[in-house]
Amino acid sequence: MLTLLRNAEVYDPAPLGKRDLVVAGETLAWIGRDLPPLGRSLVAEEIDLEGRRVIPGLIDGHVHLTGGGGEAGPHTRVPPVALSGLTRGGVTTAVGVLGTDDTVRTPAELVTVARGLIRQGLSAYCHTGGYHIPPATATGSVRLDIVLIDLVLGVGEVAISDHRSSQPTVDELLRVAADAHVGGLMSGKAGIVHLHVGDGEAGLAPVRDGLDRSELPPRVFNPTHVNRKRRLFEEAMGLAERGSTVDITAFPVEEGEDAWRAGEALVRYLDAGLPAERVTVSSDGGGCLPAFDAEGRVTGMEIGSPGAMAATLAALLGSGQPLERVLPAFTGNVARLLQLERKGRLIEGADADLVVLDRQGRVTDVMARGRWHVRAGQPVVRGTFE
Repeated sequence: MLTLLRNAEVYDPAPLGKRDLVVAGETLAWIGRDLPPLGRSLVAEEIDLEGRRVIPGLIDGHVHLTGGGGEAGPHTRVPPVALSGLTRGGVTTAVGVLGTDDTVRTPAELVTVARGLIRQGLSAYCHTGGYHIPPATATGSVRLDIVLIDLVLGVGEVAISDHRSSQPTVDELLRVAADAHVGGLMSGKAGIVHLHVGDGEAGLAPVRDGLDRSELPPRVFNPTHVNRKRRLFEEAMGLAERGSTVDITAFPVEEGEDAWRAGEALVRYLDAGLPAERVTVSSDGGGCLPAFDAEGRVTGMEIGSPGAMAATLAALLGSGQPLERVLPAFTGNVARLLQLERKGRLIEGADADLVVLDRQGRVTDVMARGRWHVRAGQPVVRGTFE
């Protein structure tokens, strides 16, 4: 059965103008101005969007699908992310990661949770490993995890410049990166090292040193949280110039804090004239955002919101940024980095993942793999235990 969406102002993410769309099963089957005649018996639903903007579903490249936290004891482990928590935020594809706890929480569990989300209509992937080196794996090898497990795209989030990391040497980091790179080549996947970058003074120096000392291409290294310190963000822009894709985190930033809000960071990056395709935005949804004292003990924490990407996008539009300028960082750039060919665009043959925005740029309706998950801002599909 077909779903017809009429009079949509389509962004692919480039603006295409007014278009009609035909969804067949999980696929965007047709997009254009003059809809061909269709037998009424084939059409299950027809919706007039009355000129509202339609964008590709958001791709969140950094979600703690199993929950993060645990740094202040077992009672501080964050619960798993709920399906509707993602979809209400316009996320139709989520990539799961492990953080500090890659001991009790495991890559095998992460793969299983991702499969559960797929069964419920979302698209989900994950990375193997976590903060520490040697990485936790399902098969005993980063390379084998990437090659043999369909949902595993790379390794991460491997921590550097952070007191919670395993304090890896450059050589140790390069060995993991080499395994990820070769695993990606063997499997046709991204094969990246998704790097958690902490507050440490070293910043991105381990990555720069690794690139200087090895033959690995810069695209293998994908640092995240690069807007957590303004100095770190300057380093990240230099790394993007070398060929890495850098990831901005949509976490809360207090007034006067030595950090950039995600929207501010994205605009600064684009205004600098750096390669527009080498920057992404993610949520850190379900992750613990702890504060530490001088002795490394937790003094407080917040929880990353799966809706942070949508909130950032709406804030950017509210500040006057053109949708076509900022949208790729939430959609097409992520799909390019992760080599998800059917994601991040509204073209014929792509997965039917799309989001409808209201006049203020807020998410109102979400379709994932051809099925409505959110209508008029309310979930119509919920997770099994929601």
